[in-house]
Amino acid sequence: MKQHMSHRLLQVVTGLLVFIAGLLPLQANSFVSAPTYNRAMQPNAAVAQPEIITVSNTQTGTSIVIGGTVTPLREATLTAQMPGRVEYLAGIEGDWFRPGQVIVAVDDDDLQAQRRQAIANINGQVSALQNAQVQYSREFWSPQSRNIGRMPGMALPSLFDQVFTRPWGSAMGYGNPLLDRQADLYSQNSQLGLSRSQYIAALSQLQEIDARLKDTRALAPFEGVVVKRFVEVGDTVQPGQALVKFADARYLQIQVEIPARLMSGIRQDMVVPAVLDVGNTRVTARVAQIYPMADSKRHTVTVKFDLPEGVPGGPGMYAEVMVPDVNAPVNVLPVIPRTAVVWRGSLPAVFVLNADNKSELRLLRLGEAVDETHVSVLSGIRSGERIYARPTPGMASGWQSGVGQQKDRPEQGE
Repeated sequence: MKQHMSHRLLQVVTGLLVFIAGLLPLQANSFVSAPTYNRAMQPNAAVAQPEIITVSNTQTGTSIVIGGTVTPLREATLTAQMPGRVEYLAGIEGDWFRPGQVIVAVDDDDLQAQRRQAIANINGQVSALQNAQVQYSREFWSPQSRNIGRMPGMALPSLFDQVFTRPWGSAMGYGNPLLDRQADLYSQNSQLGLSRSQYIAALSQLQEIDARLKDTRALAPFEGVVVKRFVEVGDTVQPGQALVKFADARYLQIQVEIPARLMSGIRQDMVVPAVLDVGNTRVTARVAQIYPMADSKRHTVTVKFDLPEGVPGGPGMYAEVMVPDVNAPVNVLPVIPRTAVVWRGSLPAVFVLNADNKSELRLLRLGEAVDETHVSVLSGIRSGERIYARPTPGMASGWQSGVGQQKDRPEQGE
C-alpha cells in the first residue's frame, strides 16, 4: 500500500515538473514579443515646424518700369573694303569664331595678278641697284677721269699722254682731273641713290597690294558669333556694303532710353531689378554706362545695364528695368519674402500665425518688388504680425503650430 502511494506521488511530482518546464519558454518569449512603438506614432514626438518670421516695415520709393532691349556687350558690322564677288562664307548665324578667323572672303584674282607684277618689278629694281653699286665702286677705285680716251691727245702711246698730254691740256684749260673725278663720283652716287629709291617704291607697291588683299578678307575682330548675314556666296559687293553682323553674346546688357527727369536717381554701378521676357525671369541689373548727352528729340538718355552671366535669352529680346523716381514721396510699407506668398487662383495670400497659435490665410495686395527675394505689401498685413516664411504644401487655415518648435525672427528691418 505504501509502495503504491509513493509511486502515485512520484507521478504527480513528475507531471508538475513537466508542466513548469513547459511554462519557462513561454515566459522567455514574452520579453521578445513585447510591443514596440514607432517614434512618429508617439503623442509627444517632435514635428518639424515651418519657419515663422515677423513682418517689418521698410522705406520704399516709387519705381517706374521702363522697357528696353537686350544687346550684346560688344558687336560689330563687318563691311566690304574691296569690290568683288563673294567666294567664301565660313558659317551661318550662331556659329562661333575665334579672333582672326576668316568669316567672308571676296574674289582677289585681279589683285593676285598685280602682286606678281609687283614682285617682278622688285626683282628688276634689285638688279639695277646692284649695278649702280658696282659702278660706284669702280669709279671710286678706278676713276674715269684718268682714262686717256677722255682727254685730247695726239694718238701717242699711253706713257706720252700721261706725261705730256694731260699736264699740257690742264695747263691750257682743257680740263681739271680733280674736278672731273669729283663729278664722276657724284654722278655714280646719284645713280645709286636713284636705284635705291626705285627699289623702295617697288617694295611699297607690293605692300599696298598685300594690304588690299587683306581687305578682301573679313576677319573676326573678337571672340563671338555671327548674328546676321547680309550676303551669300556669289553676291557682288561694293566698298562699304555690310557683310555680316558679329557679336559677343556671352555677356549681355539692357539698353534703355530713360526720361531725363529720372536721371537724378541713376548713378554708376547702381543695381536695379529687371525682368526678362523669357518666362518672366527676374534678375538684378547693374548700371554699366550712362551716355553723356540726351536725345534732343525724345529728351531721353541712353543707359546700359549689365546682366548676370548665364541669363536665358539673347540679343534683341524685350526687357524691363525698374528705375526709382526720386521726385515721388517715400512710403513706409511692410515687406515680406516672395517664398511666403501663396496663390489662390490669381489672388496672392499669406499664412498668418494668429493669437491662438493657428494659421490663418489672408489675402494681400502686393506692391513693387524690393529686390530679388522680397516684395512690398500695400494692404492685408501689418508690421509686427507673424507669418510663415515657407508654407508647407497643403497647408490650410486652422493649422496649429507646435509650441516651442517655431523659429520666430524679424524680417528685413529698415
